[in-house]
Amino acid sequence: MSKFFSQIDQLSVTNQSLLCIGLDTDTHKIPQILKNDADPIFSFNREIIDSTADLVCCYKPQIAYYAANGAEQSLCKSIDYAQQKGIPVILDAKRGDIGATAKMYTAEAFDRYNADAVTINPYMGFDSVLPFLEYAEKGIFILCRTSNPGGSDLQNLRLDSGLLLYQHLASLAANQWNHNDNVGLVVGATREEEIAAVRKIVGNMSFLLPGVGAQGADVASMMQHGKGGGMIINSSRAIIYASNTSNFAQAARRVALETRATINQHR
Repeated sequence: MSKFFSQIDQLSVTNQSLLCIGLDTDTHKIPQILKNDADPIFSFNREIIDSTADLVCCYKPQIAYYAANGAEQSLCKSIDYAQQKGIPVILDAKRGDIGATAKMYTAEAFDRYNADAVTINPYMGFDSVLPFLEYAEKGIFILCRTSNPGGSDLQNLRLDSGLLLYQHLASLAANQWNHNDNVGLVVGATREEEIAAVRKIVGNMSFLLPGVGAQGADVASMMQHGKGGGMIINSSRAIIYASNTSNFAQAARRVALETRATINQHR
């Protein structure tokens, strides 16, 4: 098991939590009280982390919110700050390319940003995934069955084997690609029956489950269908934007507590 997944297992006990908070920090939604700070993005993330670090198993910044604003340094600082608190960080980058380019993407995630895990897009095949897999201590979350409406356009195509494409991908990830025991799968939390289908294929492999909170996933159903293996349950906007007033961090903590409690009811 990779260092990342060992940390997750430990924090799921220490913090009694499977909750991951997505740091999708939108400059337009940062509370006015922080707008004049030298680094408003980092200031916002720091306050969220300070108020919730004892309630989570990890954080997950989405790289687009930082790159679009030239705020890569804010991202580096935020990752480092979370790690100083003892909390691992998944960089939600969804990278996917081949050859030397794939190697540069791994360097971006793990050398430049020092992330503990990363999300990747596998649809260019094994050679696009391999450079990430070789970072044996890191967590590699492969997009498997996403919750967006257009996900069915490709992921639900039926192959000659009879499997749907996302099911074939799940089998590849579990049986051929996971040689360092550092692979997890991204499975949308709003697609309960498909969570169960993937779980049947991959056994106890860990799932990163986005969709709780603003996207409206049913936690009880998600937990029931995903049982039998690791689960990291992400909520972003519902927590970090619980308030846009000066008490935004306290409001984030309140919603994080409620979300963790709801998850734990069904563990």
